[in-house]
Order: sequence, then structure tokens, then C-alpha cells
Amino acid sequence: MSRSFAQRSPETEWMDTESVSLDDYRACLKDLATVNVVTMTHGPVLKWLDHATRRLNPDGRVTILDVGYGYGDLLRRIHAWSRRRSRPVDLIGVDLNPMSEPIARAATPADVLIDFRTGNVFDFRPEQPIDFIICSQTTHHMSDHEVAGFVRWMERTAARGWFIADLHRHPIPFHFFRALSWAARWHRFVRHDGPISIARSFRRKDWEQILATAGLEPGAARIRWYPSFRLCVSRLK
Repeated sequence: MSRSFAQRSPETEWMDTESVSLDDYRACLKDLATVNVVTMTHGPVLKWLDHATRRLNPDGRVTILDVGYGYGDLLRRIHAWSRRRSRPVDLIGVDLNPMSEPIARAATPADVLIDFRTGNVFDFRPEQPIDFIICSQTTHHMSDHEVAGFVRWMERTAARGWFIADLHRHPIPFHFFRALSWAARWHRFVRHDGPISIARSFRRKDWEQILATAGLEPGAARIRWYPSFRLCVSRLK
């Protein structure tokens, strides 16, 4: 059966619909963290943070919020980045799935200070100003309307800027990941959901329409393609 990549797929992912045990979900998130390493998922985020913080006081503390942290591996990578840069940071994560918080906490060393929380980000009321918001591989779970609302929320909440890292809808990563995930024997959710995530993801025209719907002026946010077929959207204020 041939597949068209002209439009975002409406297919659902098992991770969003199936009930699983805590241990099963942990195994899934752990394999997703391995996928992130293999496909260099976190590189664009760290590169953007380098750029976004370059103009700031090197001793100034910044607060970074990660929306949809899952296993917590991106926040741990940002913690390591902050140590290399001698950049003091406060790291906060918000995830809708209540199982993510205990799993991420258990995977995080005691000396790595990350504030993992559970809840809907639209209900999140930060106790301190949020400098930067990041969101990696999460927006493809949303409809275009929901993503536009999320962009508006980030515009209101982030004092200095935000960064969305997600997938580029294209047949090459779709077929490559399907073969790789089966060969690597990753979790059944990863094998099933990975290709669907790509089919549900974005092309430049999708992001242009979403940003316009969110009320951003043309050129206010940057859309950039990265290797491993990542299509990322960023905004600096």
C-alpha cells in the first residue's frame, strides 16, 4: 500500500492510546532515549541554546522549561551542557503522562537537579520567570490547531525565546526508521509509533501556516532543517 506524505497523517500512536504498566512504559521511554542518541535528536536543541545564551551574562542564571520530557534525557543533556559552559541553570520539566515523572526521576543522578513535574502545560503557573522553553518530538502528537495554541502559550510564557524540535515528514526517514527499529528490536511502541510519528510530523508549509494561525508576524520565528530529518522552529526575543 502506497503512502502519501502530502498531508499530516491522522493515525494515532499507541503511546497516546494504549494502557501500559509503569515498567512497560519505562522500557519504551528507555528505548526512545536510545533512539535520540542514535538519531542525534538533541543536537539542534543544544546548538540553539549555545546561540541563544551567547549574548547573555555568562554568570547569569537562566531558567529552562522542557515540555514533554518523557525519560528526562534531554534535560540531563542540558544539565551537562550547562556544566561545560559554566552556565548556572534552573531546569524544569512538565509532562502530561503521570508515569513520566517517577521514571525520569529514577533515571536522574541525585546531584543533577531537575524539577520534574506532571500536568498539562496550559495549567502550568511558574513560580519564577521562564527564560527559554524547549519542546522536543512532542508537537507531532498535537493537531495543527493545538500546536498554534501551544505557540501562543510559549510566546506569552517565555521571556527570551523558545525552540520546537520535531520531525520532517518525508518517505526517507519513514522507511529507514521502520527498518532500523525492527532490526534493533526496540520496544513495540517504538516500532509501531516511530513511522507514524514521522507521518504525523511537519513540512515547512505546515509550520508557516501554524505560525500564521498563532499570530506571529512573518520572519518572527525561524524554521530550519537539520540532519536526521529534523525540522525545528525557534524564536528569540
